[in-house]
Amino acid sequence: MLELAILGLLQEEAMHGYELKKQLGQKLGHFWQVSFGSLYPTLKRLEKRGALETVFSGDKTSRRKNVYRITAQGEQEFLELIEDRAQTAWEEEKFPLRFAFFQYVKPDVRLRLLERRKVYLQDKLADLKRSLDDAQEPIDNYTMSLLRHGMEATQADIAWLEDLITAERKALDEEAGEEARDTTHTTENNADAATGTHAATNP
Repeated sequence: MLELAILGLLQEEAMHGYELKKQLGQKLGHFWQVSFGSLYPTLKRLEKRGALETVFSGDKTSRRKNVYRITAQGEQEFLELIEDRAQTAWEEEKFPLRFAFFQYVKPDVRLRLLERRKVYLQDKLADLKRSLDDAQEPIDNYTMSLLRHGMEATQADIAWLEDLITAERKALDEEAGEEARDTTHTTENNADAATGTHAATNP
């Protein structure tokens, strides 16, 4: 998850370690505190794999700093991490992180990730309902309130995803329509050009 966040941030611009830690704290602060002890070993692993490279900033009068820049291989790894289909204990946290970098993902991939998230939440909602229905003993008011809150929050997230999915499908349909029109226009122009050439050679 940390690798995904680092590569995602470096998609935006090259950064030195301190700035990366600051930005990662904003991206991952809800999940865990990013320390230099976890950041720099991860940067070294990514650099060793060729996913990023080090350049330097500063001049002779100031302290030089390592600035990390993503490579073409790193961009490919980023896309693979975004699309990772493995279900892990971090799934709840991974989706918001993926969503934060959706601008770098193709529309069809965004749609697939949104639909997968919706299925995940629908399963979660079903589990919450089963927990409520299968309770062997009366549930106290606080536990009942917590279960209902979880169900309402999950239902709200599903509704939010459905709006996003609708928008992504509309954008894909519009893109497909434009491509079809461009193809038709090109075909017609080619046909007109061929007709004109034929007419010119056969007066």
